[in-house]
Amino acid sequence: MSINLRLRHPKGVSTVSVNPEAPITELQQIIFSNTEISPSHQELKTGYPPKPLTVEPQLPVSSLGLKNGDQLIVTASPASKATVTTSMANQASTAGRQTPNFSAPALEPRLDPRQEKPSDASVQTPDGTLVHRVVPDDNSCLFSSIGLIFEQDMNVVPRLRQVVVDAIRKDPDTYSDAFLGQPRDNYIKTISKPSSWGGAIELSIFSKYYATEISSFDVETGRCDRFGEGQYDNRVILLYSGIHYDAVSLTPVPDAPLDFHTTIFPVSSEAIMQGAAQMATKLRAKKAYTNTATFDLKCERCGKGLKGEKEARQHAAETGHAEFGEY
Repeated sequence: MSINLRLRHPKGVSTVSVNPEAPITELQQIIFSNTEISPSHQELKTGYPPKPLTVEPQLPVSSLGLKNGDQLIVTASPASKATVTTSMANQASTAGRQTPNFSAPALEPRLDPRQEKPSDASVQTPDGTLVHRVVPDDNSCLFSSIGLIFEQDMNVVPRLRQVVVDAIRKDPDTYSDAFLGQPRDNYIKTISKPSSWGGAIELSIFSKYYATEISSFDVETGRCDRFGEGQYDNRVILLYSGIHYDAVSLTPVPDAPLDFHTTIFPVSSEAIMQGAAQMATKLRAKKAYTNTATFDLKCERCGKGLKGEKEARQHAAETGHAEFGEY
């Protein structure tokens, strides 16, 4: 029976399958086909924090101690980096000679994690540096943060909204009109829109969907809301500013590429929780939050002025309007 492994490498992220009883050479060839790093130059790490693996090519893959779903970090030894760079440059040159297909429909620009806004609220921990990952302020920040953390991709927002819709539809007992604060059909219609914010309901759904605790630190109060607390072995970290969610990741060294950041942590790591709390404190000192009880909003649909999140939610329940802007 094969196991699935998530490869993180200089060219991106890949998911591969391998038979644990196959020789490690087979895994090396699979890695080569995804990364173009030859087996003799592959450096493999896994675990938290990442630790190098001792590779004996003739032994079975099971000797590496890898389990289904584990992350395998692949880097090239210094001697091979020039070869990889040359190969990628050749690919780019070939791609540039392809004939454009003008009949294809225009695509919306994809969000690139490398275009995240910088933040100086990083925190040093015994395991590395916790980094504040600022996602776009576009009403989908919760979904973008979840996509960044679990999928390393902020372009999965439409699919993540559908995950929420499916969960609500499949469980009418849990997600009743009373629980949602409005008719189920209205909630489903609203949360499907790109302009609609997500919140606690969505975080509880994603915790179950990914079988991972989601710890959300409130910047203004320092409170940590934990979804799936005590149910799972791993957790992820979000920062909540009152009207915006951002992600948190861990980098082994300050200048490591984003592909090598860790976003899922064992619940046993108190250092990570302490570091996230310190990060929230740093942001609070900079007033990087909005008091949702008192801030002024305007309904973008009808123009009505509203005071705070409570009035906004009430207005949404009464009218179905879900697009709000801050005055």
